[in-house]
Amino acid sequence: MFRNILIATDGSEFAGRAVTSALSLAKSEGAKVFVVLVDAPMHAGQIKQEAKALLNRVAAEAKAANVPCQTIQVDHDQPHQVICATAKDKNCDLIVLGSHGRGRITTALLGSVTNAVLRHAACPVLVWR
Repeated sequence: MFRNILIATDGSEFAGRAVTSALSLAKSEGAKVFVVLVDAPMHAGQIKQEAKALLNRVAAEAKAANVPCQTIQVDHDQPHQVICATAKDKNCDLIVLGSHGRGRITTALLGSVTNAVLRHAACPVLVWR
């Protein structure tokens, strides 16, 4: 059913749960995963290194599960735009992300990035809690 799954992560607890679940789903479906981490352009080098380390851990987890994986790190101030554009560019048929991330601004029920992805994505979105 799913061939290409985009996993959006930011290192938060909810995103970690989404990664684990998405990798399990990808393994059962024989799908490839693309893991995207969108970082604010103003972040310092240390934060960028932490982001790279996080993507490396996810790639190692995917490799251990025999799931083909490509990681993508992008500097942008609108994460939902990058997530939706990457899903379209990589022909993803599913986006998986956590219900809340590290962002300081949240809506009442869902994180602001998650809410924006739900509104703008051209494919199904699985929100993990």
